[in-house]
Amino acid sequence: GGGTPEQKEKWLPKIASGEVLPTAVFTEPNTGSDLASLKTRGRRDGDTYKISGNKTWITHAARADVMTLLCRTNDEPGYKGLSMLLAEKPRGLDDEPFPAKGMSGGEIEVLGYRGMKEFEIGFDDFEVSAENLLGGEEGQGFKQLMQTFESARIQTAARAVGVAQSALELGLRYAQERVQFGKPIFEFPRVFGKLVMMAVEIMVARQLTYFAAREKDGGRRCDLEAGMAKLLAARIAWAAADNALQIHGGNGFALEYPISRVLCDARILNIFEGAAEIQAQVIARRLLEGGN
Repeated sequence: GGGTPEQKEKWLPKIASGEVLPTAVFTEPNTGSDLASLKTRGRRDGDTYKISGNKTWITHAARADVMTLLCRTNDEPGYKGLSMLLAEKPRGLDDEPFPAKGMSGGEIEVLGYRGMKEFEIGFDDFEVSAENLLGGEEGQGFKQLMQTFESARIQTAARAVGVAQSALELGLRYAQERVQFGKPIFEFPRVFGKLVMMAVEIMVARQLTYFAAREKDGGRRCDLEAGMAKLLAARIAWAAADNALQIHGGNGFALEYPISRVLCDARILNIFEGAAEIQAQVIARRLLEGGN
């Protein structure tokens, strides 16, 4: 990673043990995939940076203890002016999510994946110690962020495989238990055909994800494989959830059946940690470089 030895010694053991909960603070209301347009400023003032700006889609922001905060610390154009700060904050509560001076915000109500609470945050001269500049050098924020994307996309692909597997299991169980025309609906080709293709596609996505993970563990470049795994697994998760809900018929549209939640959870997988369009762009660029 991009941290100094002192930063690694301070933070990594606590994060690994669960004592400290981190969160990534990158996205802004008008800046999603286009991080070069990021507007949040970090103004150096003696031994601190004073942060001003707005962030959105920040996961677990209220409960987090430290934020990896991407902001613009100088007037260099595009990515060159971006730096990463390790911004410490107190944990918030439901009635006061952001007790720190210079921070405000609220929860974003979402369609699915509700176990990951999302927040919008406002910064108004929020102070971060200058010693918490990641790596101790300004202008390295985008490079440091890029170093995390392979791992982030691999773990998101793995989550997508899990969502798809859940959809398959729910669809298979329902197809075996639901009886129509005197027999379980699994015996109808249009039903078991859906389940068969779910199983095949999930196996493909799982093995591609494992392969990308092995490449990462081996210290080899794997942005191509990680992008492929994330792109494919997210699409398969959505297709599996859709088909499993179809097998449930009208019951699948009822909130009392778990498949309705799985469908809502699956939708975000094509968006976060790099939208499908961004994954396709990464893959296309690597193909032109001869990466395949």
